[in-house]
Parts: sequence; C-alpha cells; structure tokens
Amino acid sequence: MIKKASDDIPGTIVFDGEKAIAGYALNKMCFSFNSAENRDAFLRDEDGYCDRFNVRGAQRLALKHRNVLELLEAGANIYYLAKWAGIFGMNVHQMGAQQRGLSEEEFKEMLLQAGRA
Repeated sequence: MIKKASDDIPGTIVFDGEKAIAGYALNKMCFSFNSAENRDAFLRDEDGYCDRFNVRGAQRLALKHRNVLELLEAGANIYYLAKWAGIFGMNVHQMGAQQRGLSEEEFKEMLLQAGRA
C-alpha cells in the first residue's frame, strides 16, 4: 500500500477510495436502514441481515461490538453509519464521544469549550 499524506493526520480516519471499496457491503447495508422494515429485520436477525449484504470479518465484529471507531476503521462512512446508530438510539453526541473515548457529557463540554475559543 502506498503511504498517503492523509495517513499522518493524528487521530483521523480518512474515508478515501480504499475505505470506500473496503466498506462497500457495510455501507450498502447501513443505507438500507432508511427503511423501518429493514431496521426491524436487522434487530430480529443481525447475522442473517449481515449475510444478506455479505458483511464479514472485522466489519461484522465491529457491528457486534457496537463500536463506531472500529466500524470507521473497517470502512464505514459516517453518514451511513448514523443510520445504523439510530437503530440503537445512539445520537451524534454519543457517536462522537465514543470516537474520542469520552463520556457524552465530556464530549459536550469539549464542544462547548471549542466554541469559546
């Protein structure tokens, strides 16, 4: 793999062409969650639903862990991932907090402090 300038951005997972290709099945599945029927189907049989979209390996494990950062590393696009997170009632503050290793309250405070700079 060729090293890119974006590989050196500390703490950042860049969604580039390689991530898009790696995450295609996962992102296609997450896009399907626009439909309430599909969200219900996922909750009824997560493994079967993942099979339907050919989601395998690290992506499936990250889904089971409910880990946003793992999913991003595995090629998830944050916009499609938000559809998956909504199934579990996870909001954008909770997703951001998880990515930063903070509690939701700590994350909100960080955002407030950043706005005061």
